[in-house]
Amino acid sequence: MLAEREIAAKTNEIPETGPMLLELNERVPLAGRVITADALHTQVKFADLVCGKLLARYVLTVKGNQPGLLAALEQLTWAGARRHVTEDEGHGRRERRAHLVMDAPGSIQALFPHVRQVARVIRTRTVTRWKGNGRTRTRVTETHTETVYLVTSLTGREAAPDHIAAYVRGHWSIENEVHLVRDVTLREDSSKVRAGSRPRALATLRNLTAGLIRQAGHSGIAATIRDAEYDKTLLLALLRLTSAL
Repeated sequence: MLAEREIAAKTNEIPETGPMLLELNERVPLAGRVITADALHTQVKFADLVCGKLLARYVLTVKGNQPGLLAALEQLTWAGARRHVTEDEGHGRRERRAHLVMDAPGSIQALFPHVRQVARVIRTRTVTRWKGNGRTRTRVTETHTETVYLVTSLTGREAAPDHIAAYVRGHWSIENEVHLVRDVTLREDSSKVRAGSRPRALATLRNLTAGLIRQAGHSGIAATIRDAEYDKTLLLALLRLTSAL
């Protein structure tokens, strides 16, 4: 992501985000880069840190933790907004994403610092599948629509709607590739370890596991873990060892 001048800041511990970014900034200057983050980080202090101290830009999701800002975005007139639409299809699923972007009006700028543009993303997902057993199987098509709002410190000159779409997709790809693996495949959501430094240690081990598997050229995390349970050669290769200890 550094080559594309964007960094995704994703963490569940908000107090640690600032020190983490400041430390990262000492190693890799963040000035001019674009930082994307979950709605949990859509906070005034976070925006001030990004734009003030780091001299970077942000693209932030707005949800219920900022009720006033969310309500104001919902009430905007989006009919004349600039638009970018993408469509993907495969595996019985079709997804259409409409990105509506406009300059942030004064009412929005008064609610959140450094905002220059606002965006509304409408995702429509259509899934076709078979239901039932034997001769009673029927083909069913289901359509679901989700609307997400965003704020960004990028101006219209710095980011057109297609650029905003790229930042959103890049952030969601991290959610799918990293957090979905940790939450579901490696069962982080079901973990009952919550005391002290142990959750962080386990999160590090989960990241290490996924990283070793991907660096070895395997894309299926769950399948590779199952195979490694019975394949000693594969396990040693993943751990970069030549022989068992």
